[in-house]
Amino acid sequence: MPNVSVFDATGKKVEELALSEGIFGVTPNVPAMHLMVVSYLANQRQGTQSTLTRSEVSGGGKKPWRQKGTGHARQGSTRAPQWTHGGIAHGPKPREYGISVNKKVKRLAMKSALSSKVAGNELVVLDQFGLSEIKTKEVVKVLGALETGKKTLIVLPEKDDTIYRSARNIAGVKTTLVSTLNVYDILNCDTLLVLKDAVAKIEEVYA
Repeated sequence: MPNVSVFDATGKKVEELALSEGIFGVTPNVPAMHLMVVSYLANQRQGTQSTLTRSEVSGGGKKPWRQKGTGHARQGSTRAPQWTHGGIAHGPKPREYGISVNKKVKRLAMKSALSSKVAGNELVVLDQFGLSEIKTKEVVKVLGALETGKKTLIVLPEKDDTIYRSARNIAGVKTTLVSTLNVYDILNCDTLLVLKDAVAKIEEVYA
């Protein structure tokens, strides 16, 4: 069973926390994590790009010149793809880029990502921020005391507007909830900073 230290806002160790073996101690499954990252990035694409085909460009109804005897190549419309202002051949059209992943793979990928952070000593558990008001300086002080990396993902057990608004202007720092936690964000950060209450909630969700 993996153990991690729990720190307070000053960076002082306050206790040792035993993590669930089945969530934070599994052997990371790289293909599952890769599939979830590809799926996440694909689902971010809007797929709304669109070009006009020759049938959708206005004009071009009249044949530019007669079929034979001009010395020119035969042409039926000035809106054919080879003409300036003509339609686009085989251009992009609105489509869905999303990739679906089944539940078992999603859970395996999440457990693998969390376990990889524990194995790499990139998981930091914080007792509590203790913010009474919105103060970016206080969050910076906490992150400095904990010696977090350039990219830090703060995981909260539930919505906390004070922490969110205090941390949103710090470069490289992102705040998320246990309910919206995803594999891409976990793997993309240098330090996964999880509040102690959020750890219990993660174990409850993925048990």
